[in-house]
Amino acid sequence: MRATNAPYYFVPGLSQWPILGAFAMLFFIIGASNWVNGVSWAPIAFAFSMAMLFYVLYCWFKAVVGESVGGMYSDRVDVSFRWSMGWFIFSEVMFFASFFGALFYARAIAMPWLGDLDHKSILWPDFSAAWPNTGPAGTVEGFTTVGPWPIPTINTALLLTSGITLTIAHHALIANQRGKLVFNLALTVLLGAVFMGFQVYEYMHAYQDLNLKLTSGVYGSTFFMLTGFHGFHVTIGAIMLFFIMLRCMKGHFTPKSHFAFEAAAWYWHFVDVVWLGLYIIVYWL
Repeated sequence: MRATNAPYYFVPGLSQWPILGAFAMLFFIIGASNWVNGVSWAPIAFAFSMAMLFYVLYCWFKAVVGESVGGMYSDRVDVSFRWSMGWFIFSEVMFFASFFGALFYARAIAMPWLGDLDHKSILWPDFSAAWPNTGPAGTVEGFTTVGPWPIPTINTALLLTSGITLTIAHHALIANQRGKLVFNLALTVLLGAVFMGFQVYEYMHAYQDLNLKLTSGVYGSTFFMLTGFHGFHVTIGAIMLFFIMLRCMKGHFTPKSHFAFEAAAWYWHFVDVVWLGLYIIVYWL
């Protein structure tokens, strides 16, 4: 919330949260990487990193919210926040672009290249350049792919609907209709939670019934990396919107000053757009 008596450009004092957050991420990487390699102490390190990270984020955001509610942010700080969120979302676009690029390279470039006469005769005579690919005979266990119906299509409808409810909530905030705002924000968070529930069920079905796993060749790895990281972003987005909803209930935003809401909304709409790409490229093509 901006105030007329805000400083020209608010510069916060020294803070311990950045360095503590860096240590939390360090333990996160150490714990996660050793966990997947079967190291006994790794789950403890991972749990410690998550507890530390949640503590840092809670305290850090609490401090930022206090500065905002205290009227320390001017229009110049607001512009900085907008540029920062814009560059963050751009970095996320590049993050997913790398995974889509890996899928494109494996499917449209590497697969035909490995299946041409020269490489087929040299490497694996029984190799078939078809997608999805199970590698040379016996290399990857047989699996069944996940089709677009019913769960991916239902999830598409859920996310598109959540984008509509979030837009309604934004217009309600501008119109200073708090009840309508909170209701539609809660509905958006609920739709995101249902989306994640369906994705968890889809993963269980893939592993147990379709024999589709992260180790199922290049198809399995790209499928779970793309859908898994997207699901992680949906979870983060839903958490962001949940806390924005709590702040709306406390009256932290005004029709003219609510960039925290807008930032979370940008992120959620970005997640929606990424899912549409996933739905078409991963499930249909």
